[in-house]
Amino acid sequence: MTEGPQNPYQPQPGGTPPQPGQYRPTQQYSNPYAAAQAGVVGQPGGGGGAPSGFPPGPGGPTVPGPSGSKRPGMGALVALGVAIALVASLLSVTGAYLVWGKDDAPAAITVNGGDAPPVVKGSVQEVATNVLPAVVSIDNQAGTSESSGSGVVISADGKIVTNNHVIAGNGRLTVSFSDGSVSNAAVVGADPVTDLAVIQTDKRDLKPLTFADSGKLTVGQEVVAVGAPLGLAGTVTSGIVSALNRPVATSGKDSDQATVINSVQTDAAINPGNSGGALVDMTGRLVGINSSIATLGSSRLTGQQGGSIGLGFAIPSNQVQRIAKELMESGKATHAAVGVTVDVRQTSVTRPGAVVAQVSSTGAFGRAGIPEGALVTKVDDLTITDGYGLIGAVRSYPPGATVTITYLETAGSTSPQTKQITLDKLDK
Repeated sequence: MTEGPQNPYQPQPGGTPPQPGQYRPTQQYSNPYAAAQAGVVGQPGGGGGAPSGFPPGPGGPTVPGPSGSKRPGMGALVALGVAIALVASLLSVTGAYLVWGKDDAPAAITVNGGDAPPVVKGSVQEVATNVLPAVVSIDNQAGTSESSGSGVVISADGKIVTNNHVIAGNGRLTVSFSDGSVSNAAVVGADPVTDLAVIQTDKRDLKPLTFADSGKLTVGQEVVAVGAPLGLAGTVTSGIVSALNRPVATSGKDSDQATVINSVQTDAAINPGNSGGALVDMTGRLVGINSSIATLGSSRLTGQQGGSIGLGFAIPSNQVQRIAKELMESGKATHAAVGVTVDVRQTSVTRPGAVVAQVSSTGAFGRAGIPEGALVTKVDDLTITDGYGLIGAVRSYPPGATVTITYLETAGSTSPQTKQITLDKLDK
């Protein structure tokens, strides 16, 4: 048995159009993201409704959706690849004029002259200078469909990590570097479960980004996002880490399986096209791969999806590093499991937690004696508020890791129990 919803994102006939206050995936595909179960995520196309505010209160869903799902009450979670044909002519500025009165005119005007300002140590400027050469733009041409996203150099021999939804569709991949060079690319390995992929380019002698320990991130810490939002390569935005271990649930274009990731939440401006780009700390080290955003929904007049509202989500660097390493070694990634089924629509009426619907006798929960109907409230020190939270927490560990589960025998119990379990390997 597997953790998580059983195909909860299948399209539903007759789905309603997106409404304000919903989550949706960001990739510009036609109906790419399946609808979610009522009360959890939205309708076909990623614009379904959600019942409560964000973040939810006790007992309610806590998940925004990974690149394509929606989280109750806010906006559409959007996987961040973007159609190339979004901008026809970008900021074509030919000149500007300033007019002064007779007495206040400057003595001299310098045009395109003067020395460049010095790079301030520890500033966003310094971070951008160091990071931009390691962030690329990725074009995905699949038949008559063309989309784009971002990627991060992780090896000197031309390997790039990005989102699975950026390279999905078996299209022709073209990578553009900050120095103006272009290279074809091939997929080394892809993992829809974590929405990560590694591609190989022809470029060599690259300077990869260094991975930071995302487990040491703190809320309020300054971060910088680098990518190609709306096809605008080399865009730099800054902000802070606004939350950690935020369960985000989305579905990818080529997968019916919900992707649930415990994400780094940031208010750095992230928009469609930032998918696969870098989220770095103020030393320029990689702390996450940008993958999804929350929006307030699409415009009913134009049909266009909303952009950043200061709620972006990145896959933590520790998970990126592990999955990317496995993809480079074998083309496949492994994932942890505990041998249960969780009904993400079901929450406790008495307190927050994940309600265990079914337990395999041979799985980690079954071997430890954790029963069906149990309410899981913690994995190690991480508080679990719903089923998505449990899925995201388990998937943040590698198979074989030992964790402590805190739970109640039933939702009405008052005495928490703890069991130490060894995580299984998910069979796919």
